[in-house]
Amino acid sequence: MNQDQVKTRLLSLKKDVPDFKVIFSGKNSKKVDGLYHQDSREIIIHNKNFKDDNELMYTAIHEFAHHVQFTTSAVPISNRCHTTLFWSIFHSLLDKAEGKGIYTNIFIVNKEFQALTRTIRTDFLAKNGTLMKEFGRLLVEAKNLCDKYNASFYDYLDRVLNFPRSGAQTIMKTFTYNINPEIGYENMKTVANIRDKDRRLEIQDRFLAGKSPDTIKMELKNEKEPQDPISSLVKEKLALESRIEGLKARLSEVEKRIKNMKGKTRT
Repeated sequence: MNQDQVKTRLLSLKKDVPDFKVIFSGKNSKKVDGLYHQDSREIIIHNKNFKDDNELMYTAIHEFAHHVQFTTSAVPISNRCHTTLFWSIFHSLLDKAEGKGIYTNIFIVNKEFQALTRTIRTDFLAKNGTLMKEFGRLLVEAKNLCDKYNASFYDYLDRVLNFPRSGAQTIMKTFTYNINPEIGYENMKTVANIRDKDRRLEIQDRFLAGKSPDTIKMELKNEKEPQDPISSLVKEKLALESRIEGLKARLSEVEKRIKNMKGKTRT
């Protein structure tokens, strides 16, 4: 598979993006499999790192996700490359690639991974979810007991259980909302913080269907904070200007310290 073929496959996943280049370095790198250069819009792939085209495509899709994020996102881009937004874009592209036969998910087709995944989901994720849900039932019982004796439930959490209040509230919701423990406790927390019952069930079903936590978190975030492209760009502009002013101030401070240190050295 050559550079042009890789680019064609990437564009089949998302066509409405600014133009970019795919470049094979012809090298083997011990540090990274690929890079994305935002300024030149180049995807660099160290093609000597891979045993087959499937491995190469995984890296190509990863770097393409950076291109999609940096060139199409309406929200200000963080200095951190691997944000929740990035992983959401990447996982969405991987799903499309699997559906088109461009990429094969080894975790699904490999029997060793299949067996290991069943064990982890059944013996750990589901069991931990069930345990935490039962914990939620006991906390609800403790709350009712506190009400019965006119005692402070928060005081019980703080000084008897030594347990954070916010964590306790979420755990109690996993029980009162009857959240399915098969999705695992971390995902149960996400579902527990959704007020609307129908939306909770919908998101729970998406977890059960295999959608990644980052994909769902971005979906929920966008519901809470609808993004206007112009206002988002204005915010980014203000943030950049503030950062530049901060750097200028720091530069001035460093220059003064250097000058003072040179003066002391001469004396």
